[in-house]
Amino acid sequence: MSRAGGDGTVALERAGAETVKRAVELDLASRFQESLVCYQEGIDLLLQVVKGTKDEAKKQRYRQKISEYMTRAEDIKKHIEKEKQDGKYHKQIKIEENATGFSYEKLFQEYLTEIVSELLNYTKLLQLYNFLRFCEMLVKGPCKVRTIHLLTSYDEGSGRNQQTSGLEEIKQSLRNHGITLNVAFSSSIHDREIRFNNGWMIKIGRGLDYFKKPQGRFSIGYCDFDLRPCHETTVDVFHTKHTKKM
Repeated sequence: MSRAGGDGTVALERAGAETVKRAVELDLASRFQESLVCYQEGIDLLLQVVKGTKDEAKKQRYRQKISEYMTRAEDIKKHIEKEKQDGKYHKQIKIEENATGFSYEKLFQEYLTEIVSELLNYTKLLQLYNFLRFCEMLVKGPCKVRTIHLLTSYDEGSGRNQQTSGLEEIKQSLRNHGITLNVAFSSSIHDREIRFNNGWMIKIGRGLDYFKKPQGRFSIGYCDFDLRPCHETTVDVFHTKHTKKM
């Protein structure tokens, strides 16, 4: 094996070991959904190590470890599925003040499976652009969303006209992508939650408006929201067999 190839295998080993270690830590902390993702990523990395090494003893050792991790990952899958069926699944994510890495893609991606075709969004829209970014994520994602139900409240004062015209513009733009946006207004919205018709329900303390304003138009984080600092908030993820209809 070339030096470059050997260095690559060593890097894969290190990354695989660190990822699996993180999976075990999350597993012990009962953070099963995150643990499962780490197990799967770690297994994939270790399989690449097996493929890239000619040391038969090392191959055998890693195959044994991979088998153990795959068994545990399968057990976690079954546990999560049972919790979902029993309506007991709950995952909480705490976003710290000024934390980064919480774009809509990162937050919602694992719940937007291909079977999602409809969603219900209860939220106060402080920033229409954030709702637009959320819609853009849906358009790009693997899901085949065809209907969005938005229940929101009217802006107070002079902002109402801008809100109404902005939502109408978003509605027309979504229609060009084959998506229908139904908007309803209520003066008594308390819960800020998003429900997908595959059973996932996400509650965010601040709704979609948890990003801070950028420091300037040409500052890092202005365009890439994974790099945008956040306000402190809590995200709660549940799974239910049925979703509400508007």
